[in-house]
Amino acid sequence: MNKKRVYLDWAAAAPVLPKAHRAFSKALSVFGNPSSPHTEGREAHMLLTDARVRIARLAGVKQDAVIFTGGATEANAIAIQGQIRALLTKGVQPGALHVLYLPSAHASTRGCVSELKKEGVQTEPLIVMGGAIDLTALKRQIRPETVLVALEVVCGETGTRFDTRGVRQVLDLARKEGGSRIRMHTDASQLPLVESFELTRIASDTLTLDAQKVGGVRGIGVLLAPRHIPIEPLIRGGGQERGLRPGTESAGLASAFACALEEAHDAHASFALKARGLKERLTARLQDAISNTEINSGKNTVPHILNVSLIGRDTDYVSALLDEAGFAVSTRSACATDEEGSVAVLAYTEDSDRASSTLRISWGPTTTERELDRSVDALVSAVRFVDTNTV
Repeated sequence: MNKKRVYLDWAAAAPVLPKAHRAFSKALSVFGNPSSPHTEGREAHMLLTDARVRIARLAGVKQDAVIFTGGATEANAIAIQGQIRALLTKGVQPGALHVLYLPSAHASTRGCVSELKKEGVQTEPLIVMGGAIDLTALKRQIRPETVLVALEVVCGETGTRFDTRGVRQVLDLARKEGGSRIRMHTDASQLPLVESFELTRIASDTLTLDAQKVGGVRGIGVLLAPRHIPIEPLIRGGGQERGLRPGTESAGLASAFACALEEAHDAHASFALKARGLKERLTARLQDAISNTEINSGKNTVPHILNVSLIGRDTDYVSALLDEAGFAVSTRSACATDEEGSVAVLAYTEDSDRASSTLRISWGPTTTERELDRSVDALVSAVRFVDTNTV
């Protein structure tokens, strides 16, 4: 009588797509080193190049702008710290550099900025109002020494979709008024399932993607970084990936990643439409069935991530009860397990009660309405149990 488990933590990691799985398995027979000149090496190099070209086509960039990394965390580090290192290498003093960042961004982005601050770089959080970047405030935050803005396109915790084009317009206006070019780096790991990640559409200079968020095989990411942008490598030891990420590349992971991104690109419009309807239904049911419930979202949100605060409840316990019942959900970003509550919700609401009682439900193209309905029933039962047994 056991029912099939329902996986609702796609924002942390998506199931590997069958097509990506097949591509990865097939590539295991291509065992040569992509940097070797012999036949086996050239076969691996061709597979790697094919994946790079396919991803570049989707992103609207030249193939040499696609840098394979070990994941989104590494890609963010290369982009953020690497651009600042390039300026420091030219002799610019740390105190003469100013970096703006999204305070609710993924831990990998905030961690990079924190390290720069320790080195003397001026850092400042962007002002967020109502779950949106305050563009008027951004105009005031820009200084002559501002060189980089680091943010994410979609908040992985709440699904908030940020106005990256609006940020770019503010940065371009500052340049027209006599300032210098301010670079923008965006983490778009959560975007491909529901939107195109074309670089010019996002209006970013550099951009991060992660295979595990779209149904690729975990262990690879991409940094889109056109060659004209100065980036200093964080580690040295080889010339792979334009010298920005030395080390032997995995042709199999790259091939699977390209397959997953192509499938996401082909299906994102239809999935977004389906997911929007599911989200509206899910939200209505939760608010009707559970008291003291707050939906955490920004002005604009993606349709497949729902973050809810169950005020006054221990959501770690609720999550454990749901897991026991066969439903996989999370309370916050999987990379923020050591933090108290949701960093993003706290940044948006300044409400510690809401931030400490969050539950994130996220789904993908294979999730059904029936599965989400079952998850609501299970969640209501779990909350009732917690409420009844809370002293």
